Amino acid sequence: MLYLRDLSYHPPATPSPILKSLNLTLPPQKLGLIIGPSGSGKSTLLEIMAGLALQTSGEVAWREQLLTPLHLQQLGGLVFQFPERHFCCSSVLEELRLGHPELGSDRVHSALEEVGLGHLSLTTSPQALSGGQQRRLALAVQLIRQPHLLLLDEPTAGLDWSMRQQLIALLERLKKKWTLLIVTHDASDLMPIADCAWRLDHGNLEEAAVGKKAVGV
Repeated sequence: MLYLRDLSYHPPATPSPILKSLNLTLPPQKLGLIIGPSGSGKSTLLEIMAGLALQTSGEVAWREQLLTPLHLQQLGGLVFQFPERHFCCSSVLEELRLGHPELGSDRVHSALEEVGLGHLSLTTSPQALSGGQQRRLALAVQLIRQPHLLLLDEPTAGLDWSMRQQLIALLERLKKKWTLLIVTHDASDLMPIADCAWRLDHGNLEEAAVGKKAVGV
């Protein structure tokens, strides 16, 4: 269970807080959506959740244990918006083992199978993959670390309809094993697979309807 309690973020250089006393509870093996326009604080929240930034006040907890940024880095796996821009290796194998040279072939193949890329040659260049395959590889890069929480920033951005539907089907499967928190400005494709949702606007977070109650999102 993931908890945010009265979490705020107010950098000294800004006249008002970017995030204002956010409260959120996300059960395990569920998919949560945070929906908000550009500039609403979505990416800042993900950076805090990934341990890349420190909140000004409030708490982040996992199963009632309060988490430091170091704990959060170990707990979560962050997939940036357009993650393919961050690939820096010449092969799929090197990308997966980056920072983890000790990983065996079983872990590598298991991560690729998990995202539907088990058929790929490990010598394939990440830049030679399709857009949808690159998003899947970015997920595999995080899954190979075996995180408890997957954090995704606009995962369907820039993909055509077919690739979006394939990725959404993959995310629906992944939530059977992992807890997923996704931020997006357009929830229309993702809302059908969401278990809970919130709207973030001007730093304020409010619970939103999911499923049939979310018609018009």
